[in-house]
Amino acid sequence: MRESRLATGEVALVGLFVTALVTAQLTAAKLLAFDLPLSLPVVGDGLALPGAALAYALTFFASDCYSELYGREAAQRMVNVGFGMNLVVLALVAGTIAAPALDPTFSEQFAAVLAPSANIVLGSLVAYLVSQNWDVLVFHRIREATGGDHLWLRNVASTATSQALDTVLFVTVGFLVAPAVFGIGEATPVPVVVSLVVGQYLLKLLIAVADTPFVYAVVGLLRRSGDDENRRPAA
Repeated sequence: MRESRLATGEVALVGLFVTALVTAQLTAAKLLAFDLPLSLPVVGDGLALPGAALAYALTFFASDCYSELYGREAAQRMVNVGFGMNLVVLALVAGTIAAPALDPTFSEQFAAVLAPSANIVLGSLVAYLVSQNWDVLVFHRIREATGGDHLWLRNVASTATSQALDTVLFVTVGFLVAPAVFGIGEATPVPVVVSLVVGQYLLKLLIAVADTPFVYAVVGLLRRSGDDENRRPAA
């Protein structure tokens, strides 16, 4: 019974990771704008960020919980599987868009909404590979250095640094470098790129701090539900 409950938690974390990752891929192209109650440096009184920011932030919550419970190797396997699932989603969406449509007008609308631009795809894939692997690496380096104590420290530090890498790579590659170098769409003005980086990272940093109690709750729940001695993660 214990193994069954623990296995359910493991599947749930992998499911959350992949679901958030796929959602982020499909919502990345939309730019969001929020008014702020006060003016901040760079972003001013408005916050602009890609639509994928919230969904993608959840992937780091899931991977940190998974890393703590099942170890570094298992977490890296999840990251690699997630990358493969990302490619599967892109292939399925592209195949559906390319297939003959009964209603050509709706088909155009469907493609306009779901077809991610090549620069967004490139930016998201590059950012994913670097940031997710960095997150797992830093999480376990801190875990080793602290002897398994201070879960809050490795959760916040690994997420904060990996989110910084992800934000800078995704926004600069997707909105500036790819359009300028490969001629894919129009390059976003540098001030807007900087604003997107700052806005997205502020949200992700806030989530990294706010999700720490939930990381403790999930890890504690699954450890109480399973045989912790037999499922102790590798350092």
